[in-house]
Amino acid sequence: MLFDEDPAMLVQSTMTNFHIDTDKIAIGRINESLATLQQARDLRIREAETALKKFSRNLSTMLQQHNETVASQSSIDHASHIVELDTQKFRIAKAASDLEIEGERLEQELEGLKSRLHELDVQGVEGDESARTKREVDDPTILKLKVYRSLGIDVESDTAGNCNKAVIRNNQKGDVHVVNIDPKFSRFFYSNYFWQTMQ
Repeated sequence: MLFDEDPAMLVQSTMTNFHIDTDKIAIGRINESLATLQQARDLRIREAETALKKFSRNLSTMLQQHNETVASQSSIDHASHIVELDTQKFRIAKAASDLEIEGERLEQELEGLKSRLHELDVQGVEGDESARTKREVDDPTILKLKVYRSLGIDVESDTAGNCNKAVIRNNQKGDVHVVNIDPKFSRFFYSNYFWQTMQ
């Protein structure tokens, strides 16, 4: 049988050949995403501040024009201009409020991503405490399957429960190999073949 090897030897071999480069890359991508999100948020805030300043300048100019118009136009024109200015003022205030709400939403999203990143850092590559506890109480066969799966090997069984096929994935090369397990070949032969395929 493929799973008659000592679990301690399998675990030791896994630890020796275990690489966390992909996990580091994943965490690096999360950090890059957080940095990108922070930059986007800062850019949105700067754009909002610029727009708000522009609106404020426009409002100031319009108020000045209004004051000049009051002296030369009739009371009807004056009232109409006041309504227009009030409408524009309302629109400016609404735009500023929407930008502030969007900034708060982005801030909350950033905090959520930071919290998730912290959880991943605390859990490490082995998962949280409940996952580790569950692995400790698993039976040897399940433990062996998890070891193989962590190496990129999925084992399939026939109707009798015998392992007759292994699917080996090499993520670095992008290769997938399907190996039919024949009892006439030794476990040593398949072990060597698996290692050579994964490298």
